[in-house]
Amino acid sequence: MLCPSFISKNIFYPVWDIWDKSKKLQVLKSLEKSQWKESVELELYQWQRFKDILNYAYLNSPYYKKLFDNKGLTPDSFRTRADLPLLPITRKLDVRNNLEKFLSVPYDKAELIQAKTGGSTGFSLELYFDKACQEHRNAAALRSDRWAGWNLGMVRGELWGNPPRAGSLKEKIRHELLDRVFYLDTMQINGDSIASFLNVCSQHNIEVIFGHAHSIYIYAKYIHEQRLSVAPLKGIIATSMMLLSHERELIEKVFACKVTNRYGCEEVGLIACECEKHHGMHINAENVLVEFIREDGTAADENEMAKIVVTDLRNQGMPLLRYQIEDMGSFSSRVCACGRGLPLLEKVSGRVADFLKTSNGDSVAGISLIERTLTKVIGIEQMQLVQDELERLKVNRVKGQGYTDNSDQILIGELKQVFGDDVSIDIWDVDSIPQLANGKYRFSICNL
Repeated sequence: MLCPSFISKNIFYPVWDIWDKSKKLQVLKSLEKSQWKESVELELYQWQRFKDILNYAYLNSPYYKKLFDNKGLTPDSFRTRADLPLLPITRKLDVRNNLEKFLSVPYDKAELIQAKTGGSTGFSLELYFDKACQEHRNAAALRSDRWAGWNLGMVRGELWGNPPRAGSLKEKIRHELLDRVFYLDTMQINGDSIASFLNVCSQHNIEVIFGHAHSIYIYAKYIHEQRLSVAPLKGIIATSMMLLSHERELIEKVFACKVTNRYGCEEVGLIACECEKHHGMHINAENVLVEFIREDGTAADENEMAKIVVTDLRNQGMPLLRYQIEDMGSFSSRVCACGRGLPLLEKVSGRVADFLKTSNGDSVAGISLIERTLTKVIGIEQMQLVQDELERLKVNRVKGQGYTDNSDQILIGELKQVFGDDVSIDIWDVDSIPQLANGKYRFSICNL
């Protein structure tokens, strides 16, 4: 008798692509082939993609058309990677203040896929991308998931804040036949929720888990401290924040399985991911061009920590060229032992989001609080939560467009739903949130 995973992979996935008029599986097949090309061939392909999106943005994005013209540039100005600094870096505030001008003229805004992120910097941003771009992003994520031990059709567990709930009939069908995901909500990590999730994992034979790096660590730490018995996993995919070495060590010990570290952002999707060798992260070169830039704007050397700047090579709906994501990292020119020609991101620093504590002992992921507050409350540009006492929160808040006297009350209400009515919440009106030495912001700081 055929197993459900086999049926999902070989029947439901292909049928769903036809029903959804998607080319995701075709793109995945292409990516799985291109990853083995020589690095020189991949570089040539990547540069051609860059030239294509550069030309498209110049012709169709009002923001970039004006930027090019003001600098006396045309797409022909860029002959090699050495010419990249001619184009000014795009920053979050540029997007925030000129959103409509970034959107591509040929697209109807209503037809684009919308996303909103606070990011690990606590900075709210509205984003759009076209369907073809989404398919390339999803296919790249599937490719990296397979490096980690997951395959199409396999049931997996996810440790995620505010997990999506299937609403429509189509979403319910997709959940049962394709996604096959069970969640541990990182907004409520405690003994009961972990015990319930462990039971689900056992019942459904979950062999791969995915989620916030620190959330997976807390999950593993609880299992370790309670001396619970769990079956070894085939794959663990950690993302959304830095995976610290001691966290990786404990997770791998508890689940007898290697952790695959993955790096990306809402703005451009997957940027890089470890392969089965776990020595650096392969850059998703077919979809993004990554630069490492010093403070003076010059290109950094190999293994030199510098600002990470990315160009989305696929998004025609809302082109993003030389976009600074406010993380620091370094690259390596070494060849990975796996044999893939994809370039290597050696190290990423930043994205350390502290977990805060509720009065009943629950841990709350900072990244999940971003989703619950910053992306939902209109009029807040940036914010930072500081917890010095268990029942008191300090909120450093920067007012943004659309701020009203009601904005703070809505924010307080959201936070009290998480931390309880007894918690005292002090909102401080500040002009900006100070950066750390590595160029990052900390959204949440727990000093308990």
